[in-house]
Amino acid sequence: MRAGFGQFKDPSPEFLRFAVQYGATDILLNTPNLPTSGGKWELHDLVKLREAVELREGRGQLKLSALENVPSNFYDHIMLNGPKRDEQIENMIETVRNIARAGIPIFGYNWMPSHVWRTTPKLIRGGALATAFNYSEANTMPLTHGRVYTDDEMWRNLEYWIKIITPIAEEEGIRLGIHPCDPPVKQLGGIPQLFRSYDSYRRLLSIVDSPSNAIEFCQGTISEMKDSANDAIYSFINEMAERDRILYVHFRNVSRPDPEDFHEEFINTGHVDMYRAMKTYKDSGYDSFFIDDHVPQTQQDSDWGHRGRAFANGYIQAMIEAVTKEAN
Repeated sequence: MRAGFGQFKDPSPEFLRFAVQYGATDILLNTPNLPTSGGKWELHDLVKLREAVELREGRGQLKLSALENVPSNFYDHIMLNGPKRDEQIENMIETVRNIARAGIPIFGYNWMPSHVWRTTPKLIRGGALATAFNYSEANTMPLTHGRVYTDDEMWRNLEYWIKIITPIAEEEGIRLGIHPCDPPVKQLGGIPQLFRSYDSYRRLLSIVDSPSNAIEFCQGTISEMKDSANDAIYSFINEMAERDRILYVHFRNVSRPDPEDFHEEFINTGHVDMYRAMKTYKDSGYDSFFIDDHVPQTQQDSDWGHRGRAFANGYIQAMIEAVTKEAN
């Protein structure tokens, strides 16, 4: 198990130096700033992106282990069965092939055409500012895509996509993982939040049973789910890790397992026992990387959250060391 940094768009020398200095081995770039070339990413741009991480600043110390998310307009018609669906599928097939051929082994994406939602932030420890969500407040927002969509049609769209893209991923030797819907409520802006329960992930994995059809395991979002009450989250980590379907982990914490009313927390102050979670990953055979995810805004921190992320990353490394030495 390894520690990485993510949620950054560009592999600047400053970002990479920060990652090396704080002991990261894996880099995840989120929606990197690449030329879109008519709705797809080209191979030469992806190769240059990987080399920027691995060859220049990292000098072999860093690996570009995953890309997370493409621009929504690359595949919004795939998610919603729009008139450009087939065109977008062809472009996404080429993009996935190019990611794999560039030497990047994981592509994480989401099924949230309305993106991540938050409402009024909340003050937590020492006056730090954390993102929060309240369903009553969010329900005052208008429809995001013109009408109300049903669970059934969103699942049909997803199954159509999974059955097409998984054989491509297998052929190219890349693994694909879907992020849970955040927040994991029934719907937002008229769009069903499909991945709002443990069973939704079991259903995903049953569409095509393949190592290339897997999970971008955002522990923060999963711990928001009602399913995560009464310590069930540890059993779910065990279940997915033993099936080798967790590609990487967003190791963060939230206030409680209530998707309709929660706030994010420091990594060590939420409702999840993070030591127990890390030990569960270890005992279940998980052997990939962890990244911090959202971090509270703290005193004199940068917009990206260098201080908060350094704290979270150090905590992750300490947890990895603790459970690893204990196991030995």
